[in-house]
Amino acid sequence: MGKGGSVTSTYRVQLTPDFGFARAAELVGYLRELGVGNLYLSPILQAVPESLHGYDVVDHGRIRAEFGGEEGLRALAAAGLPLISDIVPNHMTVPVPESGNAQLWAALRDGPGSPEAKWFDFQWPVALPVLGDEPGGLRVDGPILRYHDHEFPIRPGTEHLPLPELLEAQHYRLVGWRESPGYRRFFDVSSLVGLRVEDPEVFAATHAVTFRLIEEGLIHGLRVDHPDGLADPGGYVRRLRPHVSGPLWVEKILVDGERLPADWPCDGTTGYETLNMITRLFVDPSSRESLIETFARHTGVRDDYETVTYQSKKQVIERFLRGEVDRLTAALGDPALRDAVVELLAAMPVYRAYANPGERPPEESVRIVADAARLAATRADPDAVAKTADLVLYGPPEAVVRFQQTCGPVMAKGVEDTALYRWYPLAALNEVGGEPDRFGVSPAEFHAFAAGLPPRTMTTLSTHDTKRSEDVRARLAVLSELPREWAMAVDSWASVVSFDPRLDYLAWQNLMAAWPITVERFTDYLLKAAREAKTAISWMDPDPTYERGVREFARRAVEECGYSVAAFTEVVDRYARAGSLGQKVVQLLMPGVPDVYQGTEITDFSLVDPDNRRPVDFDRRRRLLADPDDSWDGQKMLVTTTALGLRRRIDPEAPYVPIEAGKHAVAFARGDRAVAVVTRLPVGLERRGGWRSDTITLPHGRWRDLLTGCAYTGRVPLAHLLARHPVAILEG
Repeated sequence: MGKGGSVTSTYRVQLTPDFGFARAAELVGYLRELGVGNLYLSPILQAVPESLHGYDVVDHGRIRAEFGGEEGLRALAAAGLPLISDIVPNHMTVPVPESGNAQLWAALRDGPGSPEAKWFDFQWPVALPVLGDEPGGLRVDGPILRYHDHEFPIRPGTEHLPLPELLEAQHYRLVGWRESPGYRRFFDVSSLVGLRVEDPEVFAATHAVTFRLIEEGLIHGLRVDHPDGLADPGGYVRRLRPHVSGPLWVEKILVDGERLPADWPCDGTTGYETLNMITRLFVDPSSRESLIETFARHTGVRDDYETVTYQSKKQVIERFLRGEVDRLTAALGDPALRDAVVELLAAMPVYRAYANPGERPPEESVRIVADAARLAATRADPDAVAKTADLVLYGPPEAVVRFQQTCGPVMAKGVEDTALYRWYPLAALNEVGGEPDRFGVSPAEFHAFAAGLPPRTMTTLSTHDTKRSEDVRARLAVLSELPREWAMAVDSWASVVSFDPRLDYLAWQNLMAAWPITVERFTDYLLKAAREAKTAISWMDPDPTYERGVREFARRAVEECGYSVAAFTEVVDRYARAGSLGQKVVQLLMPGVPDVYQGTEITDFSLVDPDNRRPVDFDRRRRLLADPDDSWDGQKMLVTTTALGLRRRIDPEAPYVPIEAGKHAVAFARGDRAVAVVTRLPVGLERRGGWRSDTITLPHGRWRDLLTGCAYTGRVPLAHLLARHPVAILEG
């Protein structure tokens, strides 16, 4: 907390059954010394007992028992750091056994007339995709229908019917596990069932505990998970705001240039748009064509990113989201529009356009749908597309809402979880909300972006959902300055070990950037990447032979090429350290509330979840905080704690003032209190002979570099300012 009780920074911890409230409380002293303002918790309501992430909530009325329950939460709150909590309004889990979700159980038992039925976005009778490929396994056990580990309630009065008649008499239908469920779900995850928080009673019931915790002062602010899945995200935020006097952030993915709707009364997003802009700042755009050519040569992919994205969206729509499209088409009232629906969804460039039934859609929403319709009209009947575009903006309420709710899954599964695993010339750019065909931004572009940020929006570099941690991306960014050296290295590795050209090149990038990495971690990453790419296998279409090939490739790549990968990574690290420290300084001192993801106060070379949710060695971090050495880890700790400390002394409203620093540095001031200076494109800097006579002109006054203790005024040679560290943190 800083001036006037405002939030200065957050530190995100991933709670698990092995790391609950008591373990988090043990960190409070360390985090306060680090300079953290608020402790930011993953979801705290009761989830599936074994859950490692907490987004699979089963009971909104209880604090999670595995974490220590409400007593444990109170003890954590009393430890001294104000708490931010992640909440999940969009969905609950369909647990196994299903009796673990009381509201779901009652709704399935008592049908559409039950009080619990309004909780869920059901299509009656509700299709439940649980049946395996082998017949049999169903049995009646009193009031329960059992199928292996699954349990389903039997409608009262039907218990004694013969099994075929009993199945027909239920409010649900058991269908094959690959089929679409009879409910809105989270993306294509059938085990997460969508909630109808637009209903006042459901809103009240699902938020009662959270609001009580806020009223009692145990929770200071909220992070809202995936509001785009809701029927009316803006309306939800407006209902939520009066209950939250502290910070309120929404996990909204903004595609480049997109802005958060102006009428949402929240402090901002969770920072993916900032993450992507910071990453691009450290990428050399001059290598674009060279890296694309190396990628194409190794993978055989000659299509551009736009084409790959379209193909990926079409595949996930037809293969994994058929139920959602069928339901949307039915809401439009014209089965002949299905092809137009598919093409309009595939053409949408953002996660949602924010049109609400009965309201005049914003001009920006109309423009987005119109642009998508023009593109879709080149791929489907233009008249049908025009009619569809009109209906999803002005048509039946259900059609308007369902179109909005389907755009997100198409983007998330088609782009995030498919296209980004198929088109990856420089994987540092393949982040949530990223555009991998946009190589780099200039300092001027970055300054314009940063100056326009809301003062209390969240900024981040790593999260529990990032594809690669910040330091993995820092290493990969260096490849944009070493494209020829990289091409030669990957050619040599590929000549020794190869498996699937569509996967191998992604494997080599991540092996280098996450090095050192165990065979097990590398194998787990590649299996997930292959399943997400969906070019050979998917989560729904396993292939044991292919998966054995992935495992063998991973083992051989580490064992036979590891020494060479290590040597190349050692060269990369001479430059990646500057990018790692630079992006940390920029994020911690630019406008917004910076979040530090658990462990990233020193280097962290994690890949996509669950790899990035592994336990953190806090003992090592405590030692480095007490005595930072000159290693990369020690320098990153020093930079993090220094910047967090200064951030506490900066007014959140302090203006962002760009400072001219040339091609190889980025600098800005925050009012008259702080100046940040960081190195960018260090390979090019070295090749030109260093800083030479480059200078920077500091704002009026006397400035002290908090990292070195040196004082500066006026015009300063960059060779002096950045002699000891590749970054400077100045306080006036």
